Amino acid sequence: MIVAGGGMAGLVCAVRARELGLRPRVLEKGTRAGGSMLLSSCVIWRHLEFDEFRAECPGGDEALQRLIWERLDDALAWLVSLGAEPVWEDTENPRTTGKRFDPRALTALLARDIELESPLPDDVEPPLVLATGGFPGRLASEQGLLLRANPWSDGAGLDYATTRGAAVTGGMGEFYGRALPAPPARIREDDFVPLSQLYGRWARVYAEDGREITPQSVAWHENDLAQRIGPRAWYVVAETNERIEAARAAGGTVVDASELPFDAPPGIAVHVAAGVTHTLGGLRVDTRARVEGVDGLYAAGVDAGGVALGGYASGLAQALVLGLVAAEDLAT
Repeated sequence: MIVAGGGMAGLVCAVRARELGLRPRVLEKGTRAGGSMLLSSCVIWRHLEFDEFRAECPGGDEALQRLIWERLDDALAWLVSLGAEPVWEDTENPRTTGKRFDPRALTALLARDIELESPLPDDVEPPLVLATGGFPGRLASEQGLLLRANPWSDGAGLDYATTRGAAVTGGMGEFYGRALPAPPARIREDDFVPLSQLYGRWARVYAEDGREITPQSVAWHENDLAQRIGPRAWYVVAETNERIEAARAAGGTVVDASELPFDAPPGIAVHVAAGVTHTLGGLRVDTRARVEGVDGLYAAGVDAGGVALGGYASGLAQALVLGLVAAEDLAT
């Protein structure tokens, strides 16, 4: 059994597989374990009510959504049973529930016997679990966006599967992301969380050519706004805040709104760009994480598409549950 990818989904799959008597071989393309989980705030959550999940992500696969929603609490308890210590015992959001972990500590707990700098060979045959983190690098390049993920998630898993006849979901251009300070801001991997410009729901939003593109409403997570602003836009707000000052300190463009080359209300203008964290479309899987169209092939984490289409849900919850499910199905 081979697991391709050493992020949350791949590590969880390998740990669970060993518990069930299998001997997984984990191949990680990059120079470290942890994938994009290591760069995140590591909050693993679900909506409090399933109906809210459906309403938030109306284009998603209902069966997969229910699987993740129903299994997450037990999956989190399994992580804790391994020795994972929550930083938060619940989320701070009244719409959701879950736990937050330290991403470095969680990676260290789960990572074992990983073969680093080991891309997936083209000639490897199933059984195989794809947990390569989707294709955010490719999507960011295609759409001219920033990359807010590890640099090794470039679609290699998707290519492996589709060349063998695997089916894909809709929404291949959809992503979860955040507004970040636009270049020339200096954004390191450690800056992905603190430099997220999460105040867009209170901003007036302008395209590069000065057209106002402020939506009538913005979701609490602002993922809809990240997709709207695209490669470059301006946020104009009445006064500064901690995140704006972080953008300024990183070399981002923060000016008085009167300096813009178009009419805008008084205030502070911040040049922003969307950064892709992970893709929402991907390989079509069933509720056992089996890829449609290729026998013996599984996809876990965001290599599996179609869960959060049209909205936003926890990619780490998807990774945790599908990683467990794939291992359990392989062990039967």
